[in-house]
Amino acid sequence: MATSTSFSCCSSLFLSILIISGFVFAEMVNSMGINYGQIANNLPSPDDVVPLVKSIGISKIKLYDADPKVLKAFANTGVQFIVGLGNEYLTKVQDPAQAQNWVKSNVQAHLPATNITCIFVGNEVLTFNDTSLSNNLLPAMQSVHAALVSLNLDKQVTVTTAHSLSILETSFPPSAGAFRRDLTGCITPILNFHSKTGSPFLINAYPYFAYKSNPKQVPLDYVLFQPNSGSLDSGTNLHYDNMLFAQIDAVYSALAALGFKKLPVHISETGWPSKGDEDEAGATPENAKKYNGNLIKLICQKKGTPLRPGSDLNIYVFALFNENMKPGPTSERNFGLFKPDGSPAYSIGLSVSNSSFGNGNLSSNSGSGSGGLVNPITPSPPGTSSSGYLAISSAAVTERCHVIGLIPMLVVFLLMKHVL
Repeated sequence: MATSTSFSCCSSLFLSILIISGFVFAEMVNSMGINYGQIANNLPSPDDVVPLVKSIGISKIKLYDADPKVLKAFANTGVQFIVGLGNEYLTKVQDPAQAQNWVKSNVQAHLPATNITCIFVGNEVLTFNDTSLSNNLLPAMQSVHAALVSLNLDKQVTVTTAHSLSILETSFPPSAGAFRRDLTGCITPILNFHSKTGSPFLINAYPYFAYKSNPKQVPLDYVLFQPNSGSLDSGTNLHYDNMLFAQIDAVYSALAALGFKKLPVHISETGWPSKGDEDEAGATPENAKKYNGNLIKLICQKKGTPLRPGSDLNIYVFALFNENMKPGPTSERNFGLFKPDGSPAYSIGLSVSNSSFGNGNLSSNSGSGSGGLVNPITPSPPGTSSSGYLAISSAAVTERCHVIGLIPMLVVFLLMKHVL
């Protein structure tokens, strides 16, 4: 099992560069979150993940549990957290005492130092067509919310659940979006809960899976936000040039059809794998770079979707790290923006040096970690800075200046060139 070491101290000058560059990148992705999964035995310790997350400007994290090590590590950072309560707890937390104990131990204990803003109860429960799960979902959500109320935390922490896009019976054209008829009786009370408590509707949307299942019919450029002719929704006369926005608007249409037109929608998962099996079309570093890189650009534009142009795109990219112990096809283990050693899985104009992990020592999150000690040496390509959390190429600087303004980016670029 790898041992954890304390994070190494940086010079004040290096920290200044980190803070400035991190702030500028944060301005680009202030509406974007990241999913922090931990189904792996070779991930860095949460303490070492903090500077990595801060260096790329991520201000929102979604966990699949309420790992106390992660929540403590991010105390006093200001990063917003969605914490998860797994499907296996749905029956247990219907007991008010159990729900209150869970909230006290996993949420209240970390407030206000750690900025926990939401609990998602159950993940893609309705996808399994398991009535023992689906029948327990809303009572569990209500019980957790009641616990928050009793502890006077309901104004700062909301309760929701995450759904798969497969709960839609129709998603194209977007204006025809509708929930599965067999789920309507289950979904409607949940939507009433959201409306009454002010919590968002979470949906996991993956254009990748649509392309993977039918690569001959689904245009790759359409799913990767690349220039393409797009499609016209005859019901609204709105034009769509990417699948993700079409999927989001299909969800809005489905909600409106049930009378919940004003319910906010957050994309709790979306991403693209950088590696897959032979039969997993499109799972390459190049496509992952295009999908997530172009997604960041769209988020920065703050234009919303064609149906909701004024709505914020609250999107959580999946995922922070590749997770080597996830079951299923190879793609499932390769959705990460980063490898476990902190080096980028592929470049989206941003690279992180091994300084992010101190001396490179990684700690295992499982009891049988085989990762050992890792000291990554990641050479920067010609024309880039070779040290520091951010190594921003000249091309990336030029591109980003169009989004966030020329002067701040050039200040960072010149400062880094001067020092490094």
